[in-house]
Parts: sequence; structure tokens; C-alpha cells
Amino acid sequence: MNMEKKTYKRFAEAHAPRSPILKNCFNAFWIGGMVCLIGQILRTVYMDVCGLPPEDAGTLTSVTLIFVTVALTCLGWFDKIAKVAGAGTIVPITGFANSVVSPAIDAQAEGRILGVGAKIFTISGPVLLYAVLAGAIYGSIYYVVGLF
Repeated sequence: MNMEKKTYKRFAEAHAPRSPILKNCFNAFWIGGMVCLIGQILRTVYMDVCGLPPEDAGTLTSVTLIFVTVALTCLGWFDKIAKVAGAGTIVPITGFANSVVSPAIDAQAEGRILGVGAKIFTISGPVLLYAVLAGAIYGSIYYVVGLF
């Protein structure tokens, strides 16, 4: 079957299932909100019950959220939650933890060095690269502007 691009695009759009946008937005909102609420509860518990200063409580909260995300990813539950939550699970720390752990789990069979070691940052590597690059550019601009 030889179609032009425009014809194929119309054909694909006509046969593609419609996305329930309102339902997806609602799920992303409430599940993402629950992740943030859990983080806030953890921080409050670490400060009030454990007596940690706010900086240490924030750090421990981040570590806890990363650990829980890694555990859920290893058990295969994070992907099931993400199918329902969509963007709600991409709250920065949980989404980043999942993006580091998932390729590592997939590459386990290839060994620790050539598998896990080589592929652990497959998804998150570009994010780290461009974040560092953007930070360097911003810092340079900030420094130059500060000279005047």
C-alpha cells in the first residue's frame, strides 16, 4: 500500500483510539498530588517526630521517595501506577528515580559492567547532560551580568 503522507495521517487519525483527556488529567492531578502529599507527610514526620532540622528532613524525604520508587519499580508496580497516573508519577524525584532504575533492571542479564553499568543512565543521561549544560550557561550569564 503506497500512500502519501497526508493521506496516511488522515487514515491514522481516523482509526486511532481517542484519548480520555479529562480522565487522564484528573488521574495525573490526584495521583501526583498524593505523591507530593506523601512527601510532605514524610518531611513533617522527620521534623516533628524524629526532631530533624528542616534541611535534613528534606534530604531524608528525598531519599525515602527514591527508595520507595526504586522498590516499586523493581516489583513492577511503578509501571502499573504510571499507566493510570500518567504525568502524575513524573513528579521530579520519583520520575527520575524510575528513569534510572528501569534500564538497569532491563540490562541485568547482560552483566553488571556491560549491562547495568553501561545502560543505567540511558534515559536519564540526556536529562543530566542538558541540566548541567543549562546550569553552566545560566551561571556564566549570571557572572557576566554581575560584573557590570
